[in-house]
Amino acid sequence: MENKTLKVAELFAGVGGFRLGLEKSNYKVVWSNQWEPSTKMQHASMVYEARFGKENHSNQDIATVATEEIPDHDLLCGGFPCQDYSVATTLHNSKGLKGKKGVLWWSIHRILEEKKNKPKYLFLENVDRLLKSPAKQRGRDFAVMLQSLNELGYAVEWRVINAAEYGMPQRRRRVFFIGYHKSTEIYKRLQETDKIDWLTKEGTIANAFPVNNTNSIQKIELKGDLVEITNNFNKTGNLSPFQNTGMLVKGKVFTVKTEPIYDGERTFLGDILQNGEVTPEFFINEKDKPKWEYLKGAKKEKRKTKDGFEYNYSEGGMIYPDALDNASRTIITGEGGKSPSRFKHVVTSNRGLRRLTPIELERLNMFPDNHTKLEGISDTKRAFFMGNALVVGVIEKIGEELYKQINQFEYA
Repeated sequence: MENKTLKVAELFAGVGGFRLGLEKSNYKVVWSNQWEPSTKMQHASMVYEARFGKENHSNQDIATVATEEIPDHDLLCGGFPCQDYSVATTLHNSKGLKGKKGVLWWSIHRILEEKKNKPKYLFLENVDRLLKSPAKQRGRDFAVMLQSLNELGYAVEWRVINAAEYGMPQRRRRVFFIGYHKSTEIYKRLQETDKIDWLTKEGTIANAFPVNNTNSIQKIELKGDLVEITNNFNKTGNLSPFQNTGMLVKGKVFTVKTEPIYDGERTFLGDILQNGEVTPEFFINEKDKPKWEYLKGAKKEKRKTKDGFEYNYSEGGMIYPDALDNASRTIITGEGGKSPSRFKHVVTSNRGLRRLTPIELERLNMFPDNHTKLEGISDTKRAFFMGNALVVGVIEKIGEELYKQINQFEYA
């Protein structure tokens, strides 16, 4: 059964980063959903439809989409927001539980729970803070998530990946995880395999992004249901037990700290710049330069809170302008617009200092040029999309390796 096309449902689709990465291999998105709760104009969804078509694309709140409206699929993917995943209430009279309203993890949970033909694979992304949150019970949110997948019949492997450490143009650290349903051959292999071998050599993510382990593997048993984990997980621990690499199989977690192995080509900020084509509005006005320098610079100063409390404030300086011979800093959602900011990128050019253009921001996330260009969508909005997006190259490589594993073991 060579080269079977795998069907994908893409949740929290944004402007389609998962789709761009996956459809370079044998995946086809059969259904997608993008909904921005706080805005009237659904800009990201408009871009998604302009690039991929309206067919099978949903632009409504995922919490209100009936599971039967979502076609069967092999892989469920999406970058869901980092929120508080704790379980609010247990319903004694119906099976299962209710997470907090508006927490998007529970929409994924609901789909997986209600689907008769559950997706065999999951490919999800989040900020690396997920492994450590919340501050009072470090790692609890991730533990709730892992246990909920465990109860739904999935094994999971995860890794925190900084795209720049594998030659990509942006220093963007995110946690990626892949789930395997218990009906799959890979799930059975995960149970039998040497866990450290899977995490550092044999596994999907290890093949896509090679690593060495730097300490011995730690084991954690997830005890109790989601309510108990919410209430009791790591009540006294200062540190999260979850390292940057790990897996969950049948309620047992194996986790280890790894570091990247990479000696290939690297793309730097200087490599992606548009040279002669930048329009005047991106250049920094002479009168704004002192403000930029102040915001980017080191500070030690007395500040006052609104209610008059005085305190000492200090922060280190940023490299200013940004270094062109390194991968760029992480793009944030506030990257666009002219106003001086500590966090926006500024580069030097033969016409003076300037901000990055929307095309350059797209390139830093490895999107095609002008992917987000659409009538009615401002440059500031385009920058916002890229602050929310992921590095497509990471999705492409993991997707490719996952496809190889599936092809080798499921259809052999």
